[in-house]
Amino acid sequence: MLTLYHSPISPNSRRVWITLLEKGIEFELVEIKLDGEQFKPEFLAISPFHHIPALVDDGFNVVESLAILDYLEAKYPTPAMLPKDAKDLAIARMVQLVTVNELLPATTTFLPQILGLPGEDPEKIKQGKQKISTVLKLFESLLDDRPYFGSQNLTLAEVVAGTVVIWLPEVGISLSDYPKLNAWYKRLAARTTWQATEATPEAMEAFKSIIVARNRQ
Repeated sequence: MLTLYHSPISPNSRRVWITLLEKGIEFELVEIKLDGEQFKPEFLAISPFHHIPALVDDGFNVVESLAILDYLEAKYPTPAMLPKDAKDLAIARMVQLVTVNELLPATTTFLPQILGLPGEDPEKIKQGKQKISTVLKLFESLLDDRPYFGSQNLTLAEVVAGTVVIWLPEVGISLSDYPKLNAWYKRLAARTTWQATEATPEAMEAFKSIIVARNRQ
């Protein structure tokens, strides 16, 4: 059986968790509390950079969420979660990489706001909103009359982008100017896999406590 080491607050972890559920793969879920558990020797033996998620499959350790998703897609190809057509595959990959390299870093600017903590930087907030706007315009242009990016079916583009876009309304960024993306977002939010992996208020409070403790050090 596969073992996924994760944190419920992490979009990187959540994208792997959702993929495992969408593919119907049996797995064990092990939470790594980010109050120091990630630095314990037994976890570092699996993930040497102390990052989550990490996947263990019969003694084979996989780190980095995009690598984990590719591993799962190759080993468990049904249901397929990457398009075969060259253009459609490029669309899915673009969405994945733009999310990781552009959208997620811009969104983390709003972390104090999401957690209800002081420390917002107005200039960084402004830059973050500009970056997010550019990303959302691109995503809107990449959606056509199909329900998902380059596909009639859910893809790895959705599990990567969707686990970040879903936070945007929490920081006051509306999707109303992006009708295709807004409809896409609502489809994802209605899926049982999204609902099953949503961070609980308790998980949010626990993460907030960790951040507060770090800021006091």
